Amino acid sequence: MANLRQASLRHANLALVARTVLGADVPPSRADVAAVTSLTRSTVSRLVDDLVAGGVLEEVASVVGGPGRPGRPGTPLRASTGRFAALGLQIGVGHLAARLVDLSGAVLAERLVTTDLAGSRPAPTLRRLRSHAARVLAAAPDGCRVIGAGLALPGIVDATSGRLLSAPNLGWEDVDPGPALAEPLGDLPLQVGNEADLAAHAFASPAPGRHREPSDFVYLSGEVGIGGAVVVGGAVMTGRHGWAGEIGHVCVDPDGPACRCGSTGCLEQYAGRLAMLSAAGLDAATPSAELARRAHEGDEQACAAVRSAARALGIALSGVVNVLDIPTVVLGGHLAQVGDLLAPEVDVLLGRRVLSAHWVSPTVVVASDDPAPGATGAALLALQKVVTEPVRLTDA
Repeated sequence: MANLRQASLRHANLALVARTVLGADVPPSRADVAAVTSLTRSTVSRLVDDLVAGGVLEEVASVVGGPGRPGRPGTPLRASTGRFAALGLQIGVGHLAARLVDLSGAVLAERLVTTDLAGSRPAPTLRRLRSHAARVLAAAPDGCRVIGAGLALPGIVDATSGRLLSAPNLGWEDVDPGPALAEPLGDLPLQVGNEADLAAHAFASPAPGRHREPSDFVYLSGEVGIGGAVVVGGAVMTGRHGWAGEIGHVCVDPDGPACRCGSTGCLEQYAGRLAMLSAAGLDAATPSAELARRAHEGDEQACAAVRSAARALGIALSGVVNVLDIPTVVLGGHLAQVGDLLAPEVDVLLGRRVLSAHWVSPTVVVASDDPAPGATGAALLALQKVVTEPVRLTDA
């Protein structure tokens, strides 16, 4: 019994040290870790040795003391680069993506293919993704151990079974992607999730154990349609069945255009990529960057499309903020590509329509222009086990 308790304590302390190092903004020394965790320096040193030997952490060039801390050289610690990784996959309406991401959040290998998948059949699409996954896994650096995989899908996902229940913009219903991807993944566990949830996770935690401010925000993932996620305390709030965050299907005008979800006047009918391009008089294949360029140059139709999208976003998001009391909004996907145009208009509308704006001003943040953040989020989520259960890796 005593040995069991001691082993459990070691497991907990390994996770504590790993979490402390991986979450640090500046690589800490062993002494820094001891100060933060209240563990003795000798205990921290033993645990760090185990984590370094197991490939979870690595030591970097020594520095003398630190800010205001003269003394013997300290050896900073950070996440190992290229030793452990996870595969992130994403199926979007306009692309397929496969990424190998390591503990530092770096992309070690990737394949990103632009393609039109609206109305596609699941089986051939999954075969294409399987091929990309195999190529990315084959490109893993020597000595890199892949510990998991995740798949981001643009629709309602049953995370327990890994089934896609519905993806209106793809035209898919009741699809189980796991068996089709089994060949390249082998015994790697595959976690399937909603792409907006996973993109929001990547924004909140750009590397395992590391968290970004603000920790509470509403995330919009724009592609053909608009996905959404709500993040509280750095964690995605999934709701009772895992289906929370479908902001793209918040009704802006009940008498508005029909949506593929079966309703009318949904937000994505005004601020989705295809809706904005159509309003601007542009072909569906036109990149969002071209819409942004035309709007910046004063093109009347492009400016009108941006104003219409911003108005719809302001109406939908003000309701979300009023209900949830989360005043920070992050624009991702194609919305990020026109984010500098949308943000001022959305800011004004939120300031006018959010009840608490008099005391706390709503903020609109534009995410990086990444075409497949869900793939990154899927990989990062699979890597979380390094933070929560490093003993499985160090003792393997």
